[in-house]
Amino acid sequence: MKIAFFSTKPYDRIWFEPMSKEYGFEIRFYEMPFQEDTVTLAKGYDAVCIFVNDHVSADMIQQLYEMKVKALLLRSAGFNHVDVKAAEDKILILRVPSYSPEAVAEFAMGLILTVNRYTHKAYNRTREFNMSLNGLMGVDLYRKTAGIVGTGKIGQAMVRICSGFGMRVIAYDPYPDPKVDAEYVSLEELMSGADLISLHCPLTSETRYIVNRQTIENMKDGVYLVNTSRGGLIDTDALIDGLVAGKFGGVGLDVYEEEEGIFYEDKSGEIMRDENLARLMTFPNVLITSHMGFFTKEAMQAIAAVTLENAYAVENGLPLVNKVGAEAVK
Repeated sequence: MKIAFFSTKPYDRIWFEPMSKEYGFEIRFYEMPFQEDTVTLAKGYDAVCIFVNDHVSADMIQQLYEMKVKALLLRSAGFNHVDVKAAEDKILILRVPSYSPEAVAEFAMGLILTVNRYTHKAYNRTREFNMSLNGLMGVDLYRKTAGIVGTGKIGQAMVRICSGFGMRVIAYDPYPDPKVDAEYVSLEELMSGADLISLHCPLTSETRYIVNRQTIENMKDGVYLVNTSRGGLIDTDALIDGLVAGKFGGVGLDVYEEEEGIFYEDKSGEIMRDENLARLMTFPNVLITSHMGFFTKEAMQAIAAVTLENAYAVENGLPLVNKVGAEAVK
């Protein structure tokens, strides 16, 4: 099987090159993203492998189909960046549904701890021998209420972490799991009752802007909000207005709704033209990272292994356990 990889970074090669040799796959790595003007590079390949910021439209699906590309391999769990319905009966779509739930959940808690206790600011201060504590006061998480939105594998890992901190844990999921050690409540009750809200749900038409002006207004004053899932879960304009109004104790964002073309790239020598992202950076109680919650050795190894297992299944007519069908899109 010949596979074209797009949006690749040096760390992708570390895992995919040795594993692909074990399968006998021929791989071509492209650093450029997969988009309208690069789709023709897939000609002659059996599969195309993309990352979360590679958006695949219906027209691109049609072009892949005409080029006889068999499969679109996603190096991610989410699939909102692909027109899945357009791919039905044309090209197989396979994802990595779970790689290291703990990696993302641990990172989410790391964001909370950092933005709450201002350790990122303390680090910069003490390097200049400024040992003042002014402006660095946080709050205890112990006995506070954590609201977990989405109780898939990552959400469940977050429930365990928050429980370990001695927090009361409430959760919302349209499909409650009785094995989860949390009290399931309505979304409205979670948004209004939690001291900490952590988002761990996929981006769908139903969850887009699940955090909006109304839900923010209903939240507790001083609430902490963390998003390590998808940027489109939060209405950025509403979030900024809430920050200006002093609604939030702190906000940790590992994702951003307009992150495409910015996250994973070095933009340090350029003017930031995204005014909302630039504005968010000015708030002292906001911490933004570049969609790196998944980025551990264990997770990268698992992503490579499952992605290539998916390709092997396509090549050999095996059951496609990680196939994404049109029924998954709401």
